Amino acid sequence: MRIVVVGAGVIGLSCAALLAEAGHRVEVRTARSPLHTTSAVAAALWYPYRANPRERVTAWGASTYAAFVDLALTTPEAGVRQRRGTELLRAPGDRPWWADAVPDLQPIDDPPAGYVAGWCFTSPVIDMGHYLPWLQRRVERAGGMITVRRLRTLPDDADLVVNASGLAARELVDDTTVGPVRGQILVVEQVGLDRWWLDESGPTYVVPRADDIVVGGSDEQDSAVDVVNPQQAADILARAVVLVPALATARVLAHRVGLRPARPTVRLESVQRAAGPPVVHCYGHGGAGVTLSWGCAAEVLGLVGPC
Repeated sequence: MRIVVVGAGVIGLSCAALLAEAGHRVEVRTARSPLHTTSAVAAALWYPYRANPRERVTAWGASTYAAFVDLALTTPEAGVRQRRGTELLRAPGDRPWWADAVPDLQPIDDPPAGYVAGWCFTSPVIDMGHYLPWLQRRVERAGGMITVRRLRTLPDDADLVVNASGLAARELVDDTTVGPVRGQILVVEQVGLDRWWLDESGPTYVVPRADDIVVGGSDEQDSAVDVVNPQQAADILARAVVLVPALATARVLAHRVGLRPARPTVRLESVQRAAGPPVVHCYGHGGAGVTLSWGCAAEVLGLVGPC
């Protein structure tokens, strides 16, 4: 079957990889190359954030968690590492609704000043600067191709279309329920940190990679401003230093902004159009595109069926 996947972020590339490896003829069409998508800006700590419905997200997340653990063990060039870390809470909270997807989540006994509780668990951390090129190569090794080309409508020159267009679905399929949630981050030098830290009330997060550290962030509903706000960057870093004091002297390497594709629920379904080939929609993952990527891609493959 000839399939066009629209979008080359982590969702589109993951779908394309599994479809091509199953024997389908796959072309990815994208307005931006993988390293220029929103996925490239992600801190990419496995963590379900701004994604619903909970039951499906937990299942997709568990499947993706397992896939990343396997990559961390077998494929170092993918840039995936398992790191232990802590989520801190400023008010008492129930066990996370997605906890069944994590094998070793435990409450912490002695939270630092200003916090009343927290959770400690091991989570995959994905260095998107390495992972997206690796994923692109995986698609191409399986016979797929990537075409950088801006689309105004979904393609009609294929047997089936996978719509993994993220925020662009608002225009491509007239879905006004999907909208931007702006996120701003800093990348700072690695100062010997090997644990991640998260305070969702900010949100504030510190995610160490092999060569640098991602520091975030912001969560601005319906903001499509894609330029860096210097004052906001200073505020983010100040919050992060509270979590990890060693960051106070870390050299800032880069500032980045990404627009998360938020939707009340992830849309993952097959639709037969009145005209044109059928479409499998897979978008609206909010801040959890990386976290849900392999689970959603596997479901897309199940909807498409064998070659």
